[in-house]
Amino acid sequence: MNVSFLAPELGKWDMLDAAQAPEALVLPFFADERPLRGAAGLCDWRLCGRLSRLIARDRLDGDWGETTLYPPGARLPFPRIVLFGLGPQDRFDEARAREAARKILSVIERLAVRRYALAPPGRSTGRLSARRALELFLDEAKGKLSGELVIVESPAGQKEAAELARR
Repeated sequence: MNVSFLAPELGKWDMLDAAQAPEALVLPFFADERPLRGAAGLCDWRLCGRLSRLIARDRLDGDWGETTLYPPGARLPFPRIVLFGLGPQDRFDEARAREAARKILSVIERLAVRRYALAPPGRSTGRLSARRALELFLDEAKGKLSGELVIVESPAGQKEAAELARR
């Protein structure tokens, strides 16, 4: 699996052309994370609050394992957004991060995408460091998927986790 990084900046995302853009953007979020933060918050902003409205209308709640496929239309360069519920923040630990990684990998496999972007579970609220979040995800991904994984991470987080991407 090839691993690269993408900054959580709408301007950077807008510069992706169709050949560069991942086929899906996976956004894990907590049930008690309001407003949405990180990459999910950026997507919500660009989508004029559509994700927040889904939450407000109880169509999306972030319960553990909840998976929602959302078509962002032309407002984002990703053809699909996969929203993945992590449950409450206080129940999230490294074991939960590993379990979330397995579930996310299963969803990606069923979607049959070869290139996807991921905001690693636990990063939106800082529950895990960039390095540890990527390390846990890659441990679970070993031998399960081929293709390309694009990690949505801040420049500081990219620097922290860069060594893992080169393995």
